Amino acid sequence: MHVSQNKTIAQCLSDRIDYGKNPEKTENNELISAYACDPRTADAEFLLSKKQYELITGRCERGNVIAYQVRQSFKPGEVAPQEANQIGYDFASRFLKGKHAFIVCTHTDKKHIHNHIYWNSTTLDCSRKFRDFRRSGKAVRTLSDLICTEHQLSVINDPQRHGDSYNKWLGEKAKTSHRELLRAVIDTALTQKPHDFNAFLALLAAEGFRVKQGKHITFAHDDFKQNVRMSSLGEGYNEDEIRAVIKGQRHHTPKKRRSVRQTQRPQTIIDIHAKLAEGKGEAYRRWASVENLKRMAKTKLYMDEHDLDYSALTDRKSVLAKKEAELSGKIVQAQTRLAEINVLKTHIVNYLKTKDVYVAYRNAGYSKKFLAEHEADIIIHKAAKKAFDDLGLKKLPTVKSLQVEFAVLLTSKKEAYAELKKVRDELKELSVHKANYEELRDLQKREERKEKEHGRE
Repeated sequence: MHVSQNKTIAQCLSDRIDYGKNPEKTENNELISAYACDPRTADAEFLLSKKQYELITGRCERGNVIAYQVRQSFKPGEVAPQEANQIGYDFASRFLKGKHAFIVCTHTDKKHIHNHIYWNSTTLDCSRKFRDFRRSGKAVRTLSDLICTEHQLSVINDPQRHGDSYNKWLGEKAKTSHRELLRAVIDTALTQKPHDFNAFLALLAAEGFRVKQGKHITFAHDDFKQNVRMSSLGEGYNEDEIRAVIKGQRHHTPKKRRSVRQTQRPQTIIDIHAKLAEGKGEAYRRWASVENLKRMAKTKLYMDEHDLDYSALTDRKSVLAKKEAELSGKIVQAQTRLAEINVLKTHIVNYLKTKDVYVAYRNAGYSKKFLAEHEADIIIHKAAKKAFDDLGLKKLPTVKSLQVEFAVLLTSKKEAYAELKKVRDELKELSVHKANYEELRDLQKREERKEKEHGRE
């Protein structure tokens, strides 16, 4: 991160770190962790270290790199937010080796949970700066993948520098484009054999497509953000080709549409009246009526196959909701302890590595000269000791025992997470079937009421 034009270092640091700390993205700042700085004042602390750097070295900060950022994303549905934040913290700790202050902000506003990791370009002792090195991107990815593998998470095994376009990457999951929708409506209109081009345009207008004629024929629709030119629809769909089809001079072959994966999950009944109020046409009403019958039939079949009535369906949903809460609590407890173990292991290692330096510092009568020469090690040692005091540890556990506990907890958490996914899938399925059953029951009551009223007449 460099200084932006017409902005101060303070403004740049504040703007960028504030984006990461956005409470709407970090669950009200619950998903923020930091090393050697307070998350609330990280930008000010980064700035202070840079002023000290200038005083110590005589070098001016402006124009140089003021901070670094790594964005670390995870596969949707595979990691809990707390675990993602801990992974980001572990990455920064191991990559920076305790020499730079950093802050980790985990965002949950997208389908994929992701970390924004910021670290100060100036070292903790304010005497040096982080120097980017050749192929540092590969080093970052390798370490990140290693830590994710330790947590039994997915990694990209064969990362490519250049990939497909976003729509191609989405493949079957991609949303149907406006042009595909328009081509489908044109295909349907041509099957009705309009007698001329104006009749053809009238059929499209009935489906909500407004025609704008000028140098190019353009279609507008309330659901489209932009108009679509007819000439952009591809082979077989331009004006001359459509006119030839209408006159019987050409055979129309609908363009093969991208296959869309049919979801196996049940779907709730469509509110047809609401959709019609939004501007959907008669063709949509016919399709939705048939689709609702299919969805109701699936609900009836599901209840018959599982021997469920409405009462049993409701009871099963309550049991699953309770199970979901229990598993979620178990996962949170395990993740909290896993985070504690990671932090504790780091402090134990740091404590043992810096113990001799601190003993020498104490024997030197806490000499200021000795402190200046070994300040980083002494700060790390004091931080480790404070952590032990806060935890009330009189005897330090061994790193090996913590690793064993970590492995057991990690296995337990993974098993609970897998079970939770199954419970949530079934709970979603039951919720849909319950809603559909209620809709079907209400529909039957309305029909019975109409029959009684008709009989009285």
